[in-house]
Amino acid sequence: MRVSTKGRYALRMLLDLAEHKEDGFTALKDIAQRQEISKKYLEQIVPILNKGDMLKTNRGFQGGYMLAKSPDKYTVGEILRLTEGSLSPIPCLDQVPNQCERSAECPTLPVWEGLNKAINEYLDSITLQDILDKQIERYSNNYMI
Repeated sequence: MRVSTKGRYALRMLLDLAEHKEDGFTALKDIAQRQEISKKYLEQIVPILNKGDMLKTNRGFQGGYMLAKSPDKYTVGEILRLTEGSLSPIPCLDQVPNQCERSAECPTLPVWEGLNKAINEYLDSITLQDILDKQIERYSNNYMI
């Protein structure tokens, strides 16, 4: 499994919105500037996030984007599945039940199923809030006199 630029940037965009949630709606140009991501690229990600009901949108002078829910309600797994389509390490695990003609006698299938389970459980256990909390903790531990 390899996470694409789209998945990484979507996660960064949502983290930025979580970090600035008290500011209300945030313009895409501000997110792009803070995250050093092309505004054009973010414009391609927004419809995907909108389709997944992850964003609130407001048009006009005070327009922009904000999270539709609190940061603790978004998991990394859900964000990546929305942007990547699948987190499965092999294609036959994308279908439930498994449609592969070799699945009944495939000796490596349990390996891939275990990896798939580990990937999904791990990514579903991390929320945007968890990432923000770790970031705050990391910066607070760097205090020097």
